Amino acid sequence: MSELSDSREETIISSDDSRTPSLLDAIIPAVVLMCLLSASVYFYGDNSSGGANQMALILTAAVAAIIGIKNGFSWDEIEDGIKSGIVIALKAIMILFSVGSLIGAWIMSGTVPSMIYYAVQLLDPSWFYPAACLICAIVALCIGSSWTVAGTIGIGFIGAATVLDLSLAATAGAVISGAYFGDKMSPLSDTTNLASAAANTDLFTHIRHMMWTTTPSFVIALILFTWVGIQHSSSGELDTLNNTLQALQGQFDIGIYLLLPLVVVFVMAYKQFPVLPSIWTGIMLGLIFAVIFQTKSVIAMGATEDLGSALQMVKGSWTVLFDGYKSGTGDSNIDDLLTRGGMSSMLNTVWLIICAMIFSAIMEKTGILARLVSGLINLASSTGSLIFTTVCTGIGVNLVSSDQYIAVVIPGRMYQLEFEKRGLAPQNLSRAIEDSATITSPLVPWNTCGVFMAGTLGVATFAYLPFCFFNLISPLMTTLYGFTNFKITPLEEAQTQS
Repeated sequence: MSELSDSREETIISSDDSRTPSLLDAIIPAVVLMCLLSASVYFYGDNSSGGANQMALILTAAVAAIIGIKNGFSWDEIEDGIKSGIVIALKAIMILFSVGSLIGAWIMSGTVPSMIYYAVQLLDPSWFYPAACLICAIVALCIGSSWTVAGTIGIGFIGAATVLDLSLAATAGAVISGAYFGDKMSPLSDTTNLASAAANTDLFTHIRHMMWTTTPSFVIALILFTWVGIQHSSSGELDTLNNTLQALQGQFDIGIYLLLPLVVVFVMAYKQFPVLPSIWTGIMLGLIFAVIFQTKSVIAMGATEDLGSALQMVKGSWTVLFDGYKSGTGDSNIDDLLTRGGMSSMLNTVWLIICAMIFSAIMEKTGILARLVSGLINLASSTGSLIFTTVCTGIGVNLVSSDQYIAVVIPGRMYQLEFEKRGLAPQNLSRAIEDSATITSPLVPWNTCGVFMAGTLGVATFAYLPFCFFNLISPLMTTLYGFTNFKITPLEEAQTQS
């Protein structure tokens, strides 16, 4: 995932007063974006991210640029802002491309097929969803990365759900709910560290304070996933399921040892190795395992008459990295399930990220983004309304900026003094930020997190959104605590404890 640099933070919170946009200036791009995105969903439905959303973002970016030029910004300044915005997204783009190669390599190596095989064997359909959610939560808590969890065991659960004829949307919701619970509560998470820093509170104080809203939200989510599992059990027939498992065994060498690349990546993440080297270690291990244990599949991927078997294996390993794995068993269920991955599969996702970052960079550079949220503080007259305003700001910036890091930093910088002025401890602010900005980022189709989850899990954002119970409940829970004044720590008490 991308990291927010110090210079980026300074850009967010500073502006030239002489060129500050009016409230009308700020509202126009927001209205244009909402109208265009609504039209995109109306015309194209789940396929709106295939190009329609990208054009909506670019057209709105043009509107914002015109407003910026009207207010005195030069095109060169706006262009510099665009360049900076795209640079910020480069790490996320590199991770996306790498995950595409990882999926292809792990399918060909038998790692993903083994994950699917054992998950189908071990998980009963009636409790598949809560189990997927809980397992993802535990792993994410250990490694501090929702993206890593979704890009590894998440795709295994999606594959198992396909075999069991369960809802892919509900499975994706369970994976995302668990991944974001664990990520949010882990001291290894970048967003958890960023939220505590943005609100100027101690990391572990922040995590302990979050437990009051996060734990009940997660428990409710598990109950709902259990209910969904009972109501929507597998409709797949036993014979079909057995045939699918036999087809997996027929095409791949299935074994518990094939999960070693997965274990290595998780250990590296837990030891806080950088994300990209960890993923590429997983890719290399996947290719090595494929050559050793799935020789026929590797040769089939690189099959060319004028090449010997050794060169065919080289070509097959090369091909799977950029074009993904192509399953050719003749069983349509297996072929649809395992024809996935490769860097090329992420091109449309990267296109959406670039368009989103162009839009958000122009909104930020011209001061429109800051102007949109600056007036909200005047609406907060009580503790509950202040926390509610903070939550709305986090969600709103996620919608407008397309980047969860910006959505974390802006409320932290904006409301820090206001919380202090009202005698509220900073952990109240950091919790509200995490319960809104971090948690809702995968629910926005054009946000980098929403783009990643949809692209990696192969389920449209609007399809899995209703099943992201934890992500939907958390903002409501923290707002409820604010209005009831439950577990709201006064500043004086926090200072005494420290």
